[in-house]
Amino acid sequence: MPKKQVIGVVVSDKCDKTRRVEINRLVRHPKYGKFVRNRTVCHVHDEENASGTGDTVEIIECPPRSKSKRWELVRVVAKSQLVDIAAMRAAAKEAAAAEASND
Repeated sequence: MPKKQVIGVVVSDKCDKTRRVEINRLVRHPKYGKFVRNRTVCHVHDEENASGTGDTVEIIECPPRSKSKRWELVRVVAKSQLVDIAAMRAAAKEAAAAEASND
């Protein structure tokens, strides 16, 4: 039987070489027929720490690496477009301080 390959979004990258990936899906309610949003959370092994929070990644099943890790990172499909506002403000503040000291 072939290994499953799915695409999801990295939700957490706090642990070294481990990523928490959410796979969103629509499931039809058995009684009412309404489509409900569900998500599956997978813990993924990322050897090179290539992905970050918000990245879209492709993952594949693998033999268990730990108690919770059963998936491996294949590739980063798309990098996150999120902007870190706090980092931008800190950089602007440093640039303003450097400019003020030069004057």
